[in-house]
Amino acid sequence: MQIVNVKDTGLINVERMLKKPAFDQVELNPKIREANKKLFGRDMTAAEIVDMIVNEVRAEGDKAVIKYTKLIDRTEFTADEFLVTEGEYEAAYEAADPEIVESLKRAAANVRQYHQEQKPNSWMTYRGQGSLLGQSVIPLDRVGIYVPGGTAAYPSSVIMNAVPAAVAGVGEIIMMVPPKDGKINPYVLVAAKEAGVSKIFKIGGAQAIAAMAFGTETIPRVDKITGPGNIFVTLAKKAVYGHCDIDMLAGPSEILIVADETADPAYTAADMLSQAEHDMLASSIVITDSKTLAEKVAAEAEKQLQQLPRQEIARASLDKNGLIIVAEDIMQAIELANVSAPEHMEILTKEPFQLLPYVRHAGAVFLGAYSPEPLGDYFAGPNHVLPTGGTARYYSVLNVETFMKRTSLISYTQPELNRVSDDIIRLAEAEGLQAHANAIRIRKIEK
Repeated sequence: MQIVNVKDTGLINVERMLKKPAFDQVELNPKIREANKKLFGRDMTAAEIVDMIVNEVRAEGDKAVIKYTKLIDRTEFTADEFLVTEGEYEAAYEAADPEIVESLKRAAANVRQYHQEQKPNSWMTYRGQGSLLGQSVIPLDRVGIYVPGGTAAYPSSVIMNAVPAAVAGVGEIIMMVPPKDGKINPYVLVAAKEAGVSKIFKIGGAQAIAAMAFGTETIPRVDKITGPGNIFVTLAKKAVYGHCDIDMLAGPSEILIVADETADPAYTAADMLSQAEHDMLASSIVITDSKTLAEKVAAEAEKQLQQLPRQEIARASLDKNGLIIVAEDIMQAIELANVSAPEHMEILTKEPFQLLPYVRHAGAVFLGAYSPEPLGDYFAGPNHVLPTGGTARYYSVLNVETFMKRTSLISYTQPELNRVSDDIIRLAEAEGLQAHANAIRIRKIEK
């Protein structure tokens, strides 16, 4: 893992190091590329693979979903086997550790309470001469949530996507999960039941996104797709946007820690590794004004790395995307953190709240030594579906309003319309839209 000093490297060069490539610029691992070549018969980019799958699912529905589930996930289903059955739910509860189930329930309760406090209200207000203006906030009819499978199971992602949708009042929540050996992790199924998911389909990848966006003979079309996934899922969400809405275009996991000399090196290293173990593309960065802390964190990370079951993944992540930057002072550290616009930002300083007003770009901010990133991932209540790849500059965290839409309400009385009619007629005629002007003029009462 590299340690970089701003004084030696130069501020512009350090800022360049912190700016991440766009999600669609990420190159496939050579092993994955070779595996895809064997699957599809030729060397293809991720975008080419996704376009092929999305177009085929759109045209052929269940047939294409069956084809790609067999080809990619090595699971052979008929269309009537996509849907998770009540028997599978029951088996999941029987297989699950009761203590873990109770922890999932408590986590869901915390997430539910936090998101209930976010829920916006419809409103209406009076204007002149009895006229009314307002806004109606309406939940979406049906949403689809994607939960990754891959190298790990993510019941926490089920809770973070489904609970806000349920709180928003969404009519039907569809969930897609890639099967492993034809099955879904029992804790993912338990979390879905507790969170209010309506239906679960054992389908993953780009074919799952396309199926939700366009609908098939078996899978209903949704209004919006949310949830994280790999590069193929993300590119598929981009491809179907406009046919339905999406939450965001997410990339690999990230953590950036702003720390001063008071930070505990063991805590700091542990928090870096909490993201590095996600996948080889994950990014773990520390920015500190203490060279001594930087050296201690690097040593501590190496020490803790030896104990991790996912050591190979975490090491590859730190080698490629791990970085410790020594800034000239703590305010420069915060400015560099804003340049990165990380998914997760931890502030491990003596007075973390004093720096909070200067944080402009972050998906979530964790303040103080006892608010580590996994607290937000699993239990505290705020959502863990966050913008990545620098998109915290303009994307927001997944929230209740993600699953709602706003409709404007307008009701004028005749006297009030009469009062403003000349202004509207002038503006309509200035744009050359005579029929617009006529729709007002025909209602106007001349004095």
